[in-house]
Amino acid sequence: MAVRTLVLGGARSGKSAHAEGLVSESSPVTYTATARRDPDDAEWAERIALHVSRRPGTWRTVEAGDADSLLRVLADAGSGATVLVDDLATWLTGVLDDTGAWDRDPGALDVVAGHCARLVEAVAGCRARLVVVSAEVGLGVVPATRSGRLFRDELGSLNARLADVSDEVVLLVAGLPLRIR
Repeated sequence: MAVRTLVLGGARSGKSAHAEGLVSESSPVTYTATARRDPDDAEWAERIALHVSRRPGTWRTVEAGDADSLLRVLADAGSGATVLVDDLATWLTGVLDDTGAWDRDPGALDVVAGHCARLVEAVAGCRARLVVVSAEVGLGVVPATRSGRLFRDELGSLNARLADVSDEVVLLVAGLPLRIR
């Protein structure tokens, strides 16, 4: 039976490195990067390059910046495969961007809800060893902006739904993993 692990943590908590360590002995690994490249943002490109530099050369990287690409990776992964998804906060940001949901338009939020529901179903049905990284955003202050509150609420809800379908849940705090399940 495939094992699904959800790795949560705040900014710079070590969640990505921890997730990479969970699959370091696996072969082959499909690293599914959800970040979208922006040629006008040098600092973002540096962050992406840092993540790339940590990956073994034997890992296959799939850039899945749009909602459907990630679902295809999960659906195509067979038993015996290992998939690492890093991370759902950037995936959700892209979904919110693509749907125009930042202003809380009810129709756009329905589309976001559909994408999130399909992701939860895809994770639950994934036959591969799966490690999913996501930001834990519910431990901080209430965001001052409407878009910040929307993001926190949507990601918190998505994380809770994914935790329900995950076999293991780990929270990284100050670089230390705390096993929740």
